[in-house]
Amino acid sequence: MWLVVGLGNPGNEYKITRHNIGFMAMDTFLRSVQAPSAKQEHKAFTWKMKMDDVDVLMAQPQTYMNRSGESVQALMNFYKIPLENLIVLHDEIDQSFGQLKIQKNRGHGGHNGIRDITEKLGTMDYIRLRLGVGRPPHPSMNVADYVLQKFTAEEMDQLPDFFQKAFDAVESVIFDGVQKASTKFNT
Repeated sequence: MWLVVGLGNPGNEYKITRHNIGFMAMDTFLRSVQAPSAKQEHKAFTWKMKMDDVDVLMAQPQTYMNRSGESVQALMNFYKIPLENLIVLHDEIDQSFGQLKIQKNRGHGGHNGIRDITEKLGTMDYIRLRLGVGRPPHPSMNVADYVLQKFTAEEMDQLPDFFQKAFDAVESVIFDGVQKASTKFNT
């Protein structure tokens, strides 16, 4: 079984913010495949599905970003998911809007959700799909304020194609492996 985790914050005030791009990408994918109803377990909303003949558990931790590891660790333990079968989708300010990058065994880069997952798992040796949201437009702008802003209308128009590319990348990781997927999708 694979565990695919989209990171974000619960609540309407965060719904279409840059920090919630992991939730947004997953929501778009789940609608496109007419996923089963969500289950609430281990401090997350989860959806069990099959991709071809592979079992996949989709999850959106409901712990707020900086405590995402609690949910991820609990789900991995309960479902006995091996570390190499964990994919985490999250916002990345060090990539331009619309860029994605598949990486494994990298530091948190200041991302509190990734920091917490790494601390709870005791390793950074898991797969991440970094979804570029870009940097604040002004150097004096606080990064936390920036990622909690809503996307612009222009960005919103581009998100469906970006999310499709993101889930093509997730499927490639699952079926082709990290190396091939990275070669194909990293921009």
